[in-house]
Amino acid sequence: MTEERITETTDAAGNTHTTHTVVTDNEGRSGGTSWGLIIILIVLAIGAFVVFSQMSDAEIAKDDAVAGAAEQVGEAANQVGDAAQNAGEAVEEAVEN
Repeated sequence: MTEERITETTDAAGNTHTTHTVVTDNEGRSGGTSWGLIIILIVLAIGAFVVFSQMSDAEIAKDDAVAGAAEQVGEAANQVGDAAQNAGEAVEEAVEN
C-alpha cells in the first residue's frame, strides 16, 4: 500500500513550505528469490513429466502382457478343439470297424 502525505507549514514571517512524503509499506522482493522459485517450479514440472511418462510406459507394458496372454489362451482353445475333433474322429473310426 502506498500512502502520500503533503504537509504545508507557515512560519512567523508568512512563508509557506510544502513537504511531500510518499510511504510504501511493501518491500520489493529480491530477484534471486523469484528466480529460485521459477527454477524450483521447472524442476517439479520436469519431475512430474518423467513420473507420468513412466506410468504410461507401465500401462502399455501391462496392456501388451494382457494381449499376449489372451492370444495364448486362444491358441490353447484351438488346440483343445483340434484334439476333441481328432478324438471324435477316432471314436467314429473305432465304431465303424
